[in-house]
Amino acid sequence: MNHPHISIISPVYRAENIVEELVTKIKQHIEQITDNFEIILVNDCSPDNSWIKILQEARKDKRVKGINLSRNFGQHQAITAGLKYSKGDWSVVMDCDLQDRPDEIVNLYNKANEGWEIVLAKRVDRQDKLSKRLSSKIFYLIYGLLSGIRTDCSIANFGIYHSKVINEYNKMTELARSFPSLIQHLGFKSCTIDVKHSERSEGASSYTLFKLLNLAGDVIISNSNKPLKISIKLGFTISTLSFLFALYNITAYLLGFITVPGFTSTIFSIWFVGGLILTFMGILGLYIGKIFNQVKGRQLFIVSNEINT
Repeated sequence: MNHPHISIISPVYRAENIVEELVTKIKQHIEQITDNFEIILVNDCSPDNSWIKILQEARKDKRVKGINLSRNFGQHQAITAGLKYSKGDWSVVMDCDLQDRPDEIVNLYNKANEGWEIVLAKRVDRQDKLSKRLSSKIFYLIYGLLSGIRTDCSIANFGIYHSKVINEYNKMTELARSFPSLIQHLGFKSCTIDVKHSERSEGASSYTLFKLLNLAGDVIISNSNKPLKISIKLGFTISTLSFLFALYNITAYLLGFITVPGFTSTIFSIWFVGGLILTFMGILGLYIGKIFNQVKGRQLFIVSNEINT
């Protein structure tokens, strides 16, 4: 089988006890659509026995393909690796923890057949823990404010994508990657459908608030120059206020209201302006650092082992 109709891509991390059930449920529901499919499981150098479990499933069924990355590159790079190997007319991207329900693949596919090139899954009733939902909202709030890109925190990676969408996605070489934001950048005819969301089978999400904030920073800098524009506006505002404050002091001095020079206001102004300068230099440094990393031209991911690909 050289050209499957549907490819299902799932990044795997700390999921040794989930892999078998994941594959079984995907097969159960995808076979309602077609027998001509492939399941691509990308092991993001998981520290447990996830790769061994993937090998076991791949040996049972040649339609199950395994990709083992040389180190932990991150979820979005793992998705990119899977999409590079996918050959389907349609590609479904889903998490491995079974919170993205395999039975919803049929609904996504049916909606796509109405003429849509991208169908995104909208989680109407998220089953994540409160801490995960709060950290996710903080991530999307910061991302939206500093990038200027409208986002919906109920939409993540889960969805179905036409092969021409994936072909264009695979041409994008950004090191700092967020699959949903890159898909949004591509355009194409897209829609959303409401899907059920399940509780995590076991374990906890590897995305802490700190990791989400780091991801937000990377994605914002890679996709938007809004922080630079904010720096310019803030600097102009401070300069205007400083000029007005200087006029006030000159006027007050000439009118005799100021008899003793103000030490406190001078020191405050120096520290305040100095802090702003350092902040702006830091923002510029982040952009320059990202440019430096990008121009190296390093791989987005490195494959250590593969099976059935």
